[in-house]
Amino acid sequence: MASLHKTIDINVPVNVVYNQWTQFEEFPNFMENIEEVRQLDDKHLHWRAELGGKEKEWDTEITEQIPDRRIAWRTISGAQNQGVVNFEPLGLDQTRVTVDVEYQPETVVEKVGDMLGMVSSNLEEDLENFKEFIESRGRETGAWRGEIH
Repeated sequence: MASLHKTIDINVPVNVVYNQWTQFEEFPNFMENIEEVRQLDDKHLHWRAELGGKEKEWDTEITEQIPDRRIAWRTISGAQNQGVVNFEPLGLDQTRVTVDVEYQPETVVEKVGDMLGMVSSNLEEDLENFKEFIESRGRETGAWRGEIH
């Protein structure tokens, strides 16, 4: 498995950043390769993306969710990945978001893209897009404050 670790500081309070991150169906608005995310229930999501010119689908299960602190997931079918997003307040109006992802490149194109750092660049760009999205709005589009353990 390959792994990534990315961090970004966002000039919005932690509760706003976290609340927006829980709006998974909004991800296509700031994640370049994500075409659709459907929330099936509180713990399960269906993803559709275009990766390396090929459409991929997978289902994930949220394994841990603590408001304003952490969201962790794992794949239960399809393209293999797992990870965690941590939210750390840096003051009243600033939040550090740290993303750790493990994934399994499957095709030759995906393996080459991974070796060339394209997956890492995509994640960095997605985080920058998220930062711009939430900072420009100043407030979340919705929120889910439930906990999953």
